[in-house]
Amino acid sequence: MTAMTIALVLASFIGFLVLFLLMLPRSSAQTALLEQATRDARVSAEETESRSWRSVVSTDFLAKPFGAIRKLMTPKPDPELVRRLLLAGYRKPAHADIFLGARLALPVVLGFLVALLVTGNVLFFFFITIVIAFFIPDFWLSHAINKRREKIRLSVPDALDLLAICMEAGLGLDQGIVRVGQELHVSHPELSEELLQINFEQRAGVPRMTAWKSFADRVDLENVRSFVAMLIQTDRFGTPLSKSLGNFSDALRTQRRQQAEERAAKTTIKLVPPLVFFIFPNIAISTVVPAILTVMKNIGHIVD
Repeated sequence: MTAMTIALVLASFIGFLVLFLLMLPRSSAQTALLEQATRDARVSAEETESRSWRSVVSTDFLAKPFGAIRKLMTPKPDPELVRRLLLAGYRKPAHADIFLGARLALPVVLGFLVALLVTGNVLFFFFITIVIAFFIPDFWLSHAINKRREKIRLSVPDALDLLAICMEAGLGLDQGIVRVGQELHVSHPELSEELLQINFEQRAGVPRMTAWKSFADRVDLENVRSFVAMLIQTDRFGTPLSKSLGNFSDALRTQRRQQAEERAAKTTIKLVPPLVFFIFPNIAISTVVPAILTVMKNIGHIVD
C-alpha cells in the first residue's frame, strides 16, 4: 500500500469524524420526568434479570469512547434515534452511543480494508464502500424494528387469551398483566418485556391509561393501538373486560389467518418468474433440443 493511499485513508477518517460531529443533534429542552420516575424500577429489574456480567460490561465498554465524542456536541443522543432503538428493543442509553459509533467506525474499517486489498480502481471502490457502510447501521436497525414488530404482532392473540383467563380466574388487570408477562418470558420475550415495562411504569406512579398509551407508542402496531383503545373504552364505560378480550383475540386470530391465506395465494404468482426463466428453459432444452438435433442430422443425410 503506497503512502498516497495511507494519506487518503487518514484524510477520509478525519473528514468523516468532522462530518459526524457536525451531524450530531443539539441538546433539546425535553423533560425526562418519566425516565426519572421509573429509574429505580428499571434498575431493580435489571438486577433481578438473569444476564451475564460480560454482556453488560462489553456494552458499556464499547459505548464509552463514542459517548465521549458525542458529549463534545450534545449531552443527550438524538431523540429520534433513541425512539428507533426503543422500537427495536434497545433501551439502554449506551445503545445509542454504540449505534453512532458503528455509523462512524464501520466506513473507516471497510474503507481501510478496500484500500488494503483492492488493487485496481481503488478510489472508486473506496468511496463506494464508505457510502454503503455509512447506511448499513440504518438498514440493520430498520430490519430489527420490522422483525420485532412482527414477533409482537404474532404473540398478541396468545397474550390476550392468557390475560382473559387470568381475569376470569379472579386476578385484576394489573396483576393479570404481570402474570402474563412472566408466563410469556420464554415463548414471547419481546411482548413479555413490554408488559413488564407497563407494570414498572405503573409502580412508578404513571396512570394506567398513560402507561398503556406509552406501550402502544413503543410498539407502534395498529393491533396494539386498537387494543389500547378498547381498554380505554371498557374502562370508561364499565363493560366486562374479559369478554372484550376474548372477542378481540378472536378477531386478531381471524385477521392473522386471513393474512396467511393471502400470502399463500400470492405464491402462485411469485412462482411464475422462476418457472418462466429457469425451469421452462431447462425442460425445453432437455426435451426439444435432442429432437431438433436428430431431425437436422437426418435432413443432412438426405441432402447428402
